[in-house]
Amino acid sequence: MGKIVLKQIRKSFGEVDVIPGIDLTIEDGEFVVFVGPSGCGKSTLLRLIAGLEDASSGKTEIDGRDATNLPPGRRGLAMVFQSYALYPHMTVRKNIAFPLKMAGMSQAEQDRKVEQAANVLNLSNYLDRRPAQLSGGQRQRVAIGRAIVREPAAFLFDEPLSNLDAALRVTMRQEISELHQSLKTTMIYVTHDQVEAMTMADKIVVLNAGRIEQVGSPLELYNHPQNLFVAGFIGSPKMNFITGEVAAQYGCTTLGVRPEHMVVSSGGPWEGVIGLAEHLGSDTFLKVDVPGLGVLTVRGSGEMGLHHGMAVRLGPQEGRLYRFGPEGKALA
Repeated sequence: MGKIVLKQIRKSFGEVDVIPGIDLTIEDGEFVVFVGPSGCGKSTLLRLIAGLEDASSGKTEIDGRDATNLPPGRRGLAMVFQSYALYPHMTVRKNIAFPLKMAGMSQAEQDRKVEQAANVLNLSNYLDRRPAQLSGGQRQRVAIGRAIVREPAAFLFDEPLSNLDAALRVTMRQEISELHQSLKTTMIYVTHDQVEAMTMADKIVVLNAGRIEQVGSPLELYNHPQNLFVAGFIGSPKMNFITGEVAAQYGCTTLGVRPEHMVVSSGGPWEGVIGLAEHLGSDTFLKVDVPGLGVLTVRGSGEMGLHHGMAVRLGPQEGRLYRFGPEGKALA
C-alpha cells in the first residue's frame, strides 16, 4: 500500500525556510502532481518524501508507519530522476536488474521481474542493447523499469520528461498515465509544466514559495481557483486579470477572465486593436490591446478571420468571470 502523510514537514537551510511547514495526505493509488514555478520547493518536497533530504521538523508516515528518520532504501519508494542515471556499459537488461542484484535476488527471479517490466514498458526487443543505442524516450522507460522491478509502495518522478522534445513528452505522458492505470500504484510527479499536471493528475498540489496554495483535481483548480496565484498558473494561455474601474464595477479588486471565455462581438463592452494573431488550425489566439485594461488574450476558433491591426470589440462570457479581493483571494 502507498498512503503517504506529511505532518508539518519543514525544511530550512540555515535561517532560510524552503518548506515552512506542510500538511498533506496522498492516498494509496493516487497520481499526485506537485506543480509550481522554479524555486517553489516542489523537488525539495519530493526529496523529503524520498528521504534524500532530512526534514528540519515534522513527521512523514508511509503506510501508517513513521518513516521520518528512515534512510531512502528502507522507505519502500522508487525514484525516477530527470537524468536517466543509466549505466552506459550495461545492457538494458542489466540496468533494470541492477537493484535486484544489489538486493541479492536469485538470477531466475531477476530474469522474471525484468521480463515482466520490459513487457509492460514495450522494451522486450531492446533488452540486449546499451543506453547509447536507445532514444531518449526508451532510456526514460528503462529508468522507469528499474523502478518497477522494486515493486515500491510509491513511485516518485522528478521532472522526468524535461530532457525530451515536445512530441516525445506527449507520448511519454500517455505512457506514464497508462502505466499508473495498469499498476494502480501511488505516483508522485514533479513538474513546472501545468499542462503535464492537468493531463496526468488525479490530484494537483500547487506550490508557491514552499507553501501549498491549493490542492484539488485538475478541473477543481481550473474552475474554482482559490486565489490569484492558482488562477494565473493553472490554464493555458494564462487567465486575463483586469483591475481598476472595470473590476470595481464587478465588485472586486481584480477581475479574471480566461482567454476561452472572451467573446469577440460587435456588442462587446471593450474596444481594442489586435497586436498579434496566432492561427494554429484548430484555435486562434489574439492579443488585443484595450486602452485602460492592457493587453487581453482571446482564444477563438481556427476559422476566426482576424489579423494584426484590426479594431475589435470584445467582452467576457456571462457567468464565466472570476472575482478576487484585495489580498488576492477568490470572492464568492
